[in-house]
Amino acid sequence: MKQYFSIGGLLNDYRHDRDMSQLDLSSLINVDVRTVQRWEKDVTLINPDKEKEIAEATLLPYQLIRNLNAVVPIPTYYDFRIRKYSLTELNNELPNALWLKDHVKDFSKRIRTIVSLTDMEVLRKDLLLQKNNKEPISKNVLSRAIELLPELNLIIMDDFGNYSGHCITLPLHASAYEQLKNREISDTDLNVSHLANYKIMDKPVFFNYDMTADCNDNVFYLAHEYLNFFKQQTSEYKYCSFTMRYDSYKLNEQLGLKLEWENEIQRDGLGMEYHPRFYVGDFKAYFSQQ
Repeated sequence: MKQYFSIGGLLNDYRHDRDMSQLDLSSLINVDVRTVQRWEKDVTLINPDKEKEIAEATLLPYQLIRNLNAVVPIPTYYDFRIRKYSLTELNNELPNALWLKDHVKDFSKRIRTIVSLTDMEVLRKDLLLQKNNKEPISKNVLSRAIELLPELNLIIMDDFGNYSGHCITLPLHASAYEQLKNREISDTDLNVSHLANYKIMDKPVFFNYDMTADCNDNVFYLAHEYLNFFKQQTSEYKYCSFTMRYDSYKLNEQLGLKLEWENEIQRDGLGMEYHPRFYVGDFKAYFSQQ
């Protein structure tokens, strides 16, 4: 993560990350281009009433903007690749999986089930921003997944009611799972016909399509909600996850998941490396650890 000391430095890097001009950014957030220029030079600060609008338009964490948009800024780390912020270098990395298990009962009231009608726009906007995710799952697939599995299709807000992250999980037919595992289809090929009612399956299949949050605290709360669901499962089940985020590989392995296959290391539009991997398994051995 890079440590930022002013709102100007953050906005400048945001534009370069998104390959935007100052005029592009001014149009996105509905201000004059000269205003953007003054912000980036740290000549003036953003009007506090504008912070929420900028957070919604850019999907930069609202708390990150608030920390830096001050006469005396709060230095804050941020990584554009994984879109997470942190106040200290010690909190940049995800914790050991055993730490998560010890805190599996820590819940947040800021988490709720995704609401198709009101949350869809921000979710698809977030998914489209993710590198190499050219076309996310359709609204129909996500809406159906929410109906079938509300417990694992979650959204988390910050203390001010702004979007801070989500968890999207698809309950699949066994045949769809085999196709994903054998690389006959990709996650972008999934449609409503691939989804199943896990409650009537002998061995349910859960596909972690995406989990992301703007800081590790919110990742922790989503993970706690997620793991608690599986801790309560008494029957056999299959779990799978396709990930390209470098900060989650070690965590998947600590959770007891098996690396089924991996693609060659590739580079995104910014020249950053990513390493697509497909994990399978369950969490029973993980929960049995002391």
